[in-house]
Parts: sequence; structure tokens; C-alpha cells
Amino acid sequence: MPELVVLLGDDGNVIGECEKSLVHGTNTPLHRAFSCYLFNDRGEVLVTRRALSKLTWPGVWTNSFCGHPAPGETFEEAISRRAAQELGAIVTDITVAIPGFRYRAVDASGVVENEICPVYTARLEGALDPAPSEVAEWSWVSQESLISSRAHTPFVFSPWMNEQLSQLIESGRISSENRA
Repeated sequence: MPELVVLLGDDGNVIGECEKSLVHGTNTPLHRAFSCYLFNDRGEVLVTRRALSKLTWPGVWTNSFCGHPAPGETFEEAISRRAAQELGAIVTDITVAIPGFRYRAVDASGVVENEICPVYTARLEGALDPAPSEVAEWSWVSQESLISSRAHTPFVFSPWMNEQLSQLIESGRISSENRA
């Protein structure tokens, strides 16, 4: 069965659904998504480098993982499902960090992301086994290192992560203080 995404009106209300494979293009309609940042027991955050085969922003470093809730699926259910699919991981303590995050960005190929994309944090339970079709590389980094890297080389990170990180820092969810 094809993966479906939830289409939204400009007011954020559901107006339909569409196959994920058909929704992303040069005129991507507004749709529902999520981003998640995973933390370990040392307070480090997992960053991933998108697989080179990804349609949008291939090879770019980004947050731990992203996805689209299916019609009728809660964000928490979608986060658990995508953590397993993308990272081979089980996550706990799923918490909304930026409930109203919304962005639109165009990658170098002209493909548009246009999402209402609440941002979540969670904790990893067990090991990671990332899917090569999703993740080219991954690393646990200190929050301080992530902030510094983004400040010095913002172009290596996804546009949504750059925007989200600013808001996560503002809210105190991610800190430049060494927590390790």
C-alpha cells in the first residue's frame, strides 16, 4: 500500500490526503509532518546525514529523523513507527517541543518542502540500526558542539533543522552549556 500524507489548508485544517510519492515536487501542497530529536543518557543529540538517494536535501545533515503521520495516526504513533523504520530504534519519552512549527523551503533541485511540522524530542531505548535508504551517516554530538557547528557551517544542515534549532535554543530545550 502506498504511504499517504495528510494535506492541509493554509489554516492548518485537513483538506485531504495524497500519496507521499506524488506530493513532493516543485509545487508541494501544505501537508502534515513532524521532526524528532533523540537524546541519549549523556544529553547528546543524534544527528543524521540524509541518504544520497533521498528526493529532498540528499546528503545533508539534519535532526535525528522526520516523517509524515498517516491519516488517522497520532504524532506519537508516527514517531514510533518512523523511528523503527528509519533508525531501527525504539523511542520513549516522546514530548512536543515546538507544537506550531511551520516552514517552506526549496532545495537545489527545485523540490519544495511545505509542512506544518511539530517538533518533538524523545529518548533512545536500546541500539540504533539505521536504514541505508534513509541515513548515510549518523553521530551523537553534544548540544554545545551542535550549536557551534550550526553557527559556523549552517549550509551543511537542512533548512528545517536550522530554523528548529534556533527555536529549541530559545526555549532552552537545547543548550550551549556542556551537559555531558
